[in-house]
Amino acid sequence: MKLGKYKHYKGNLYEVIGMAHHSETLEELVVYRSLYTHEIYGSNSLWVRPKKMFLENVVIDGKEVPRFALIGS
Repeated sequence: MKLGKYKHYKGNLYEVIGMAHHSETLEELVVYRSLYTHEIYGSNSLWVRPKKMFLENVVIDGKEVPRFALIGS
């Protein structure tokens, strides 16, 4: 998993800052922060998502695209 800036398929930008493991299942989790201000969660809010889900593709308008695409380190 490369650290750096990613663009979500809906357009928002995020920065992957590290990896973590779920304390019970040991599943790999991606730790990332928003690079925008959310009306509810504010600026630079932290998020986690299973690595498998972070790296998967989604189908939008019949086209398969990455959920998150690396745009820079």
